[in-house]
Amino acid sequence: MVQSIPVHAEQVYVAKEGDTFYKLSQKYDINLEKLMNANKEISPYNIYEGLKLTLPTESSKNTVSAAGNKVMAASLNVDSSNKVVEAWGKTFDYSKTMNVKATAYSSDSAENGGYGAVDYYGNPLKLGTIAVDPKVIPLGTKVLVTGHSHDGLPDKAFVATATDIGGAIKGNKIDIFIPGSKSFVSKFGIQDIKLYVLK
Repeated sequence: MVQSIPVHAEQVYVAKEGDTFYKLSQKYDINLEKLMNANKEISPYNIYEGLKLTLPTESSKNTVSAAGNKVMAASLNVDSSNKVVEAWGKTFDYSKTMNVKATAYSSDSAENGGYGAVDYYGNPLKLGTIAVDPKVIPLGTKVLVTGHSHDGLPDKAFVATATDIGGAIKGNKIDIFIPGSKSFVSKFGIQDIKLYVLK
């Protein structure tokens, strides 16, 4: 059976004996600096078997199955009576669903109020960053984004965190950060998507 690495913005990896940030960056085609920034609390000299590390996924191109085949799209199974959604074989508990209008933005400073490629907290923008109206979706909320379509995003679903705001984001709207050029990201347009607000 071919095992596939799930496509989402915050993949958890359990370290094995002999792992280093450098080896993991090579194995998963992740920028070494981004990998270390995603695990700031972990000393590079103290990676031991069983330690949980965050693997930031920059785009779906970086995620391939163990056999080198194409990326496995997440299959969604929703159990609304128990408020559970399953994606990539992983189960997420959710408190509610929301239908929202979604747009997308790039790291271009013109799209970030002149602040540069950082979120509301000053952290670098990354796949999995969304801008929200904090009156509707509080900052820090994790959501499973579904129903979108764009080459720069994982198919079917991905986990995102509300860490940004925007002047045009009011009410049931979100703005999804997508790595890439402004023209590439603008192909997203406006889409109707469904969010599962994770517990």
